[in-house]
Amino acid sequence: MATRNTYLAKAPAVKRRKTRLILVLFLVLAYRPFTVSAGRYTFRVKDEKTYLNGREILVVGLRCSNALISDDTARRLIDGLDTFASYGVNTVSVYFMGSRFGDVKGYRQDGTLNPVHASRMGKIIEAADKRGMIVLVGCLYWGNSRAKWEHWTQRDADAAVANTVRWLRDNDYRNVFVDVDNEGMARRAKGFDNRRMVIAGKTVDPACIIATNYKGDPPPEADLAIHHSNKAEGKPYIESEATPGNAPGGYWGSYSKRQGYYNYINIGLYSRAMKRNQIAATEHHLSRGWGYMCASTWLQCAPPYGPNHRPGGDGSENNPGIRWWLESVRKTYGPYKPAAPESNRSPKPMSLAAVGADGPSRNIIDAEGCRDVSCYNNTGGSHERWK
Repeated sequence: MATRNTYLAKAPAVKRRKTRLILVLFLVLAYRPFTVSAGRYTFRVKDEKTYLNGREILVVGLRCSNALISDDTARRLIDGLDTFASYGVNTVSVYFMGSRFGDVKGYRQDGTLNPVHASRMGKIIEAADKRGMIVLVGCLYWGNSRAKWEHWTQRDADAAVANTVRWLRDNDYRNVFVDVDNEGMARRAKGFDNRRMVIAGKTVDPACIIATNYKGDPPPEADLAIHHSNKAEGKPYIESEATPGNAPGGYWGSYSKRQGYYNYINIGLYSRAMKRNQIAATEHHLSRGWGYMCASTWLQCAPPYGPNHRPGGDGSENNPGIRWWLESVRKTYGPYKPAAPESNRSPKPMSLAAVGADGPSRNIIDAEGCRDVSCYNNTGGSHERWK
C-alpha cells in the first residue's frame, strides 16, 4: 500500500509531467493558428505532358517572381488572377528568393523559410487553387540579387529546397511545381549541385514535382525541364521565362538595365518587331506541346514602378504593359477553363513548423541536419524510399 511519503516523493515528478504537458499544448496551439483549405487541384507530369487533376494541361503563364515583396504586392497578384485567367493564363511563378531588384529574402540564414514570406506565398497558392490555377514556386535566385546568403554551402541550398517542399507538403499545396535554382545561377556562382537539391526535395516528398533550370540536361530525378534546361526525352518542357528574342541589347541586358541604376528601364515597353517575335515564339512552343510563360519588366520591376499584376496596355510609351500578349493568347486559345476540382479533400490546419519556428523543429532541415545524398543510386537516380 502506498504511504503518504510515497505520494510526496512522486509529487515533483508529477509536477514536471504536468509542466511538460502544458508546454506541449501551448506549442500545439501556437503552431496551428488557423485553418486553410486543403488543395483541390493536383499538378502532375507523365512522359512529356503535364496534367491538372488528371486532365492534360498546357502551361500558359506569367512570371511574377517579385510578388512576395510585400503584403500589398501579394494581394495585387491575387486580385489579378481572375483577369489573367480570362485571357487564358493558368500559371504564375513566384520566388522565395530574389528576384532582381526585388530582393525578397524568403529564407533565413539556416535555409528555413521566413514566416512572413511563407504566409504571402501560401495565400497566393490557395487563391490559385480556388481558381484551378498552378503556381511555379521558385527557390534560389542568385545572380546580383541582394536576397542571397553569400555564406551558403551546398548543405544550405539543399536545406532551403527541402524546407520548401516540406512546407508545400504539410499544407497540402499540390497545384504547384518547384524550380530549385533560377537559371542555374547558384550552380554557376557557387557550384551548387542542382541534382542534390532535387534529391533533397524528393527525399521529403517524392510526389512533389521538381524542375531544373540550368543549361544542360536535367538530372534523372527532375520531373520536368524549364527555361534554360535542355529538352529531355520523357520529360515535359516549359519555357518559364520567355521574352522577345530580338530586343536590342538583349531583353534582360542593356534593353532593360542601366549601369548604376537599381531597377529596370523600358518597363513594359515593346516595339512592333518585339511583339511579333514573342507572339510567334508563343505559338511555336504551345503548338509543340511545350509550356510557355511570359516574363516582362512590367510584371517583375521593383517598387515604386511595380510589380504590375495587371495587363496594362499595348506596350507603347503612352500605354506600357502586356495586354497585347494576353490578347494574342486569348484570341488563339480562349479563356482558361480549369478541370473539375477534387471534392473529397477536407480543410486542414496550416503547418508553420517548416518555416523555422522555434518549437517542433523535427520538421526542419537545417544546414547541419540536411540528409546526406550518398544513399542514392547515382546510376539510376532513384532511392529506395521512393518505391
